[in-house]
Amino acid sequence: MEDLAAIISAHPFFRTMQARHVATVAEGATLAEFEVNQVILREHDVACHCYLIQEGRVALETHVPGCGAMIVQTLGDGEALGWSWLFPPFLLHFQARALSRTRAIRLHGAHLLIACEQDHDFGYELMKRVSQLLISRMQATRRQLLEVHGQLEVDPPTAR
Repeated sequence: MEDLAAIISAHPFFRTMQARHVATVAEGATLAEFEVNQVILREHDVACHCYLIQEGRVALETHVPGCGAMIVQTLGDGEALGWSWLFPPFLLHFQARALSRTRAIRLHGAHLLIACEQDHDFGYELMKRVSQLLISRMQATRRQLLEVHGQLEVDPPTAR
């Protein structure tokens, strides 16, 4: 079996994290594989896990009444998904569906949440990474909304 701590420490999401913190992450980690079109996370379900994508492509989708599922963002190798377990009410905000055969590392949210409470340095390091991820998701959603409404600018205005 592959050394999960080594794989996690090489993943872009955790690459600069201290070894002792990576070891904490690895304690609750397992390998996961998903087939094409398999739902990894279902919108509105209880959030229990997050994933570090090793290989594959995953669509983040949201249900739009009258339109069905809309892809908000496509994730691939080296990206992370599923951080709703960190924030009450602990419900998933997007559906994640494999677009290709996908290999990932599954991280148990409760384990990480407890570790954050017990070691605030670890919690701070994790929150910095999650904050960057959330900013990325918000920007992707913004681009999608602008595109749907035909207002996506090729060159955004510069700051004045």
